[in-house]
Order: sequence, then structure tokens, then C-alpha cells
Amino acid sequence: MYFTGSFPIVEKKSLGAEIYSVKIAAPDIAAESTAGQFANVLAPGFTLRRPISICDIDNIEGTVRFVFEVRGEGTKAIANLSAGDTMDVVGPLGNGFDIPEEGRLVLVGGGIGVPPLYRISKLRTRDITAILGFRSYDKIFLDQEFRKNGNNVILCTDDGSVGRKGLVTEPLAEELDKGGVSAVMACGPAPMLRAVADECKKHGVKCQVSLEQRMGCGVGACVVCSCMTVRDGEEFYSRVCKDGPVFDAEEVKF
Repeated sequence: MYFTGSFPIVEKKSLGAEIYSVKIAAPDIAAESTAGQFANVLAPGFTLRRPISICDIDNIEGTVRFVFEVRGEGTKAIANLSAGDTMDVVGPLGNGFDIPEEGRLVLVGGGIGVPPLYRISKLRTRDITAILGFRSYDKIFLDQEFRKNGNNVILCTDDGSVGRKGLVTEPLAEELDKGGVSAVMACGPAPMLRAVADECKKHGVKCQVSLEQRMGCGVGACVVCSCMTVRDGEEFYSRVCKDGPVFDAEEVKF
């Protein structure tokens, strides 16, 4: 079930260069949300909504938190909203992650693919390693919050300004070599997800990926967000908004 409405913004913060955290009071959305789902947000002055991952929820406060990057005029208009304003939201939408109760989990996030993984780090604080990749020091966000949840955090930056220099797949391979990993959950650019899926397949570890895709309606009607998937040897188009955004990595044709 999803809900549509204009919800009051109760908190807004800047987390870094063009990265914002916005929290709305939306108890119905919070109660229905699972880790990995998203909402479709209407930017003031625009007609098409922007899909934004749900970073976190608080059922006691009845709040939903979004963390997003300004990537165009639409997200810029959303970023210009302040506490006390309202946000026009449809959510929660899509299917989230299937989180195993036992075994080690490895979360792999790239850039704005980090927020969809954050809720997992709160739901199961033990035995989680979060490998977070960013372009540079000024683009890093949420890493300290993952640490506060008790996660082992490995930072990677393209320029080596913080943490390890290079691809997230290098520390991922090292974690998988240690054994005991029950699942890898990843979100980020398609090339990163492809590399993560290949590494998991090589090690025989289950992998779930959350796809980043342009969307229109967000509820499966317009098929703008179709991607090619494979199941039982048959290829077919899936809708990222309705069938995903989380898929078994082996089903996705990158």
C-alpha cells in the first residue's frame, strides 16, 4: 500500500556538497516502508516526480527521511524547501531488500546509492560491513552514521583523498574471501553493480542489487523504467519501479 499527500518537513540538513537530508512527518508511509523502497517526490514548479530512495524511517516519531544529491533543476527545487514547508510525496513504492537473519552481510554503496542501504544497517547492526565508495572527500556522507550503528565501515574514494583509493570491488573481494557472508546488498551506478554481481557470482554468494533508473509514474503504468531481466532462462522486461528497484543480481542483464 502507498500513500499520496503533502507532508510537513520537520528537519532539513546539508550533509556535504549538494547532498541534503530531509525528514518529513508521514506516519502512514513510515509504517508501510521496508529497507530499499523509494518515494516519488513532486518538485515545486514541475509536473514529473523525482524518485528518491527512503533512507530511514522512525515509527515512533512517524517520520520518513530522504537523503539525495542535487542533479538537476528538479532536485534543486526540492533542496530549496525548508523545515516548515510541505513535500508532495507518493510512497512507499517498489520492493525492498530481503535481509537474512544469519551470517555476515556486506553492503556496497556508490555515491547516492548509499542512502538505500542505511536502513539495513539499523535493522541488523551486528555482522555488517559497509563498503562505501565516493568520488572524493567532499562527497562523503552518512559514513559516521553507519559507524554509530555498529557497522564496520570501509571507505573508498576515486582520488584516494580518504580511505582506500580505487574500486569498491577490491575490499568486497577481500571480505568474500574471509567467508561467512550470507548476502551482499548493493546500490550504485550500473558498472559498479555489474562488477559487484560478478564478484559475488565468483564466490557463490547471494547478491541483491537496487537499480538506479529514470522513472515516470513510479507505480508501473508508464514502463519508462524498464530493464532487461532473465528468469528460468527467459529474457523479459521488468519495471524497476514496480518489480524492483531491488532485484536478485543473477536476474539482471547489465
